[in-house]
Amino acid sequence: MFYRENGQFKTSYQADQQIFPIAQDRWVIAAILAFAAFVLPFLVDEYLFRAILIPFLILSLAALGVNILVGYCGQISLGSGAFMAVGAYMAYNTYIRIEGVPLIVAMLSGGFFATLVGMVFGIPSLRVKGLYLAVATLAAQFFCDWAFLRVGWFTNNNASGSVSVSDLSVMGLSISTPMQKYWFCLGFLVVFGLLAKNLVRSAIGREWMAIRDMDVAAAVIGIRPMYAKLSAFAVSSFIVGVAGALWGFVHLGSWEPAAFSIDRSFQLLFMVIIGGMGSIMGSFFGAAFIVVLPIFLNQFLPWAGGLVGVAISTAAVSHTEFMIFGALIVWFLIVEPHGLAKLWSIGKQKLRLWPFPH
Repeated sequence: MFYRENGQFKTSYQADQQIFPIAQDRWVIAAILAFAAFVLPFLVDEYLFRAILIPFLILSLAALGVNILVGYCGQISLGSGAFMAVGAYMAYNTYIRIEGVPLIVAMLSGGFFATLVGMVFGIPSLRVKGLYLAVATLAAQFFCDWAFLRVGWFTNNNASGSVSVSDLSVMGLSISTPMQKYWFCLGFLVVFGLLAKNLVRSAIGREWMAIRDMDVAAAVIGIRPMYAKLSAFAVSSFIVGVAGALWGFVHLGSWEPAAFSIDRSFQLLFMVIIGGMGSIMGSFFGAAFIVVLPIFLNQFLPWAGGLVGVAISTAAVSHTEFMIFGALIVWFLIVEPHGLAKLWSIGKQKLRLWPFPH
C-alpha cells in the first residue's frame, strides 16, 4: 500500500519501519526503568550502592543539565561545578533556616537559586561565544569557590567551613539506607529525564538547536537569541543545581567547597563529550563511563601488573586514568563527535539488519 508524505510516495512497510523502532525503544526504556527500580536494588550490596549506583544517578542528572546547555544550545560552560555548589549550599540553608520545610522543596530551592546564578553568568553569552564564553563561565566557578569558602552565612558560620545534614525524610519516610537513597535519586532522575526529553522536542528545544547550528540564521527567521540562550542557561542551571543538592545531601552527607571544585566542572564536560553532545542517552553513557572507569582501573591495573611481576602504585593508576580520559576525549572529538550515544545508535541499526548486509 502506498501513501504520500512530504511530496514522496512511501509504502506502509516503510512507515512501519519508522514507527515500530520508536515503540520498541519505549518498551525497552520502560523495561530498564522497571528493572532499575524493582529488581536491581535487591541484587547489589551496600558498596555498589555507594560507589557506583548513587553517584551514577546523580552525575547522570548533572550531565543531563550540562548537555542541554552545551549539546543542545551550543553554549560552552566551565562553571557547572559552581552551579552544583549553589544548589547544594542554598538547599542546605533553606533546609536549616526554614523550620519544617520538606526535603524535596529544599532540593528544588537549590535548583531555583542555581537558576538565578546561571542566568547572571549566562548574560555574557548574548555578546560572546566559544572560548570567551568558556572563560566567562569559568569566572562563576572562581567566584562561587571564593564565596562559599569566605562568607560564613553559607556554612551557617561553621568554623571548619564544612556543612552536614542528617536524618533525611520525605513525607515521614526515612532516607537513611543506601537502597532508600538510591530510590530517592532514581525518582529525581526519571522525572527530570522525562522533562528534558520533552523539552528538547518542543518549540524551545528547536530554538536551542537552531541557535547551536547558526545563531545568525536563527535570528533571521525570528528566533530571539537572548530568550533562547538565557532559557538554556536557566534550565541547565536548575537541573545541575538539583543534582548538586542531591550530591551534597544524599551522596556526601557532609561537604566543603572543594567537593564542587573546577575538577567537577571538567568532569561534567567530559561526560557530555564522551557520552554524546546533543543526546539525552549520551548523558547516561557519559556518567556511567566516568563512574565505572576509575573503579575498573583500580582493580584491573594492579592485577595485570601482578601477572607480569610489576607493582602498580595508586599514583600510577591515577595518572593512567587521566591519560585514558584525555586520549578518549581527543579520539571522540576527531572520530565520533557524537560520542557513545552515536556508537550505540549505529550498533542498534546493525542489529536490526543482522545478519543481512543491507
